[in-house]
Amino acid sequence: MPTDDTGTVEVTREDEAAVVTLRHERKKNALSTHLEDELLRALGSSEVESSRAVVITGGNTVFSAGADVIELREMTPQATSDYYRASGSVYQLFAELRQPTIAAITGYCLGGGLELALAADIRIADPAAVFGFPEIGIGILPSSGGITRLARMLGTGRTRDLILRGKRFDARQAEQWGILTEITAPGEHVKQATAIARELAVHSPLALSITKQVLDVSLDAPREAALLLEQLAYSVLNNAADRNL
Repeated sequence: MPTDDTGTVEVTREDEAAVVTLRHERKKNALSTHLEDELLRALGSSEVESSRAVVITGGNTVFSAGADVIELREMTPQATSDYYRASGSVYQLFAELRQPTIAAITGYCLGGGLELALAADIRIADPAAVFGFPEIGIGILPSSGGITRLARMLGTGRTRDLILRGKRFDARQAEQWGILTEITAPGEHVKQATAIARELAVHSPLALSITKQVLDVSLDAPREAALLLEQLAYSVLNNAADRNL
């Protein structure tokens, strides 16, 4: 565990799964540009590159209480634009990983932390998890995919209510709304996420990667285009050498 105020990101392997852990719990895993840079480094590491599934977690007490808003407030418009091309790109990069990804959540999962979790393919949490986008309370908005991804999951009505009012919600509500697929026993979120990762890791990496891409693109495609995309992807996988690996 680091002793300074910068924090770091730890990557470990559990068989074919990579576990990426935010390690700045003293600051509630606040997503500073430094921590985002560390996460970019971790996602590009050999441990992640060679894995078949990726778990992301904040550890045993908190996922992430959000972005370091003090740091972001000091940025000029040009610096903010540069930020989205640099450390701020980590949210989309995580969403575009070829491997299936699982977010293992406990404690605060707010603001940028929730945006990071929403970028995962699967989200699970223990009962202590608390979710929300508090940005409106300090005069900003979610800007790393949170609005777009939440609206796709919940529809515009509930998304407007949650974001415009800055409402928090618990794990039970998140599961009911489909944000979470599972609520674990207390403290079991990382263990269960790793078990899911191992389950996913037995499948063809190519099939998992292409299926992820089809799921992403089909959401915005016209019905006919989405159906054609499924058929073309099936044709590619049906003739792929590694489809049964």
